[in-house]
Amino acid sequence: MIDHHQRRDGCPADSVRAARHAGGRFAALVVFFLGCWAVLPAQAAVREYWIAAEKAAWNYAPSGQNRIRPEAGLGVWGETLSYTKYRYVGYADGSYAKPLPQPEWMGILGPQLRAVVGDTLKVHFLNRTDRPLSIHPHGVFYSKDNEGADGDAAGAAVPPGKAHTYTWIVDEDAGPGPADPSSIAWLYHSHVMEEEEANLGLVGTILVTRGGMAHSDSNPAPRDVDQEFTALYMIFNEEEGNEGGMKHAINGRIFGNLEGYETRIGQRVRWHIVALGNETDNHTVHWHGQTVLVRGHRTDVVEVLPASMISVDMAPRSAGDWLFHCHVDDHMMAGMSTRWYVRP
Repeated sequence: MIDHHQRRDGCPADSVRAARHAGGRFAALVVFFLGCWAVLPAQAAVREYWIAAEKAAWNYAPSGQNRIRPEAGLGVWGETLSYTKYRYVGYADGSYAKPLPQPEWMGILGPQLRAVVGDTLKVHFLNRTDRPLSIHPHGVFYSKDNEGADGDAAGAAVPPGKAHTYTWIVDEDAGPGPADPSSIAWLYHSHVMEEEEANLGLVGTILVTRGGMAHSDSNPAPRDVDQEFTALYMIFNEEEGNEGGMKHAINGRIFGNLEGYETRIGQRVRWHIVALGNETDNHTVHWHGQTVLVRGHRTDVVEVLPASMISVDMAPRSAGDWLFHCHVDDHMMAGMSTRWYVRP
């Protein structure tokens, strides 16, 4: 039996306090982030994920059509639709042999990582590409070796063909705040040359559920919602100085080619809206046919800037095939629109 106050000789008291703050609910979890061993008390899960970075062909409009306004066509943005991208791909285990399926609406996004406040995330990363890459998380608690960015620390730049395991603590400061819903989203992305790598497609999300609100120990999704959707609003710059190379995309698709946002009247639906990109990535995200609740405020448009993360709730009340788009006129014209479907 290990005394939860036990620590290695020379471990500073403030380090132990910090470790307890980072994971006070842990079951005999040994935290070594702070240069010493600190064994912490009580209960929480260690959730493991296996992610590879891989090169992949990507088509921004697989149908080859403007599915919002067919008569308008794809314009200059349809001249070239297929590019080589870099993606985060989730796997079932450390063999990296069986890719995990993803809902169609996730598009280019990497796998969703889920946790409950108090959990630990262990993310095993394999770089299968031809350039150094990393995984840098927003929001969670990490040491320098687990930052996935900045300098020569372990995990800051994983060479081609190499692997690194990141350990992140989902402490209270990583969870929903008092005015937040029961789950919130954090971005993760590569951060060796971040300004290039998000544009390549190396982006995903971490969804954190408030303590006591998970479905079960094995299912960390919040129990007070029926569905959660994520939408990345981002302009991918594929051809410098060429307007047709600026792909105004939702999860990497343009002109209604993102499919799968489907729900029913009476469902409790949560949308996690995130953004990355450049100064042109100032987006006003609008749902037709429905209002949303965001931190106690009722609206049908939410504003996002690069690296924004916001979670909103709705209860669909009107059946239909509704537009879901950026309300910036130039962005709408360039294809930053899709549809969300509400069935009776």
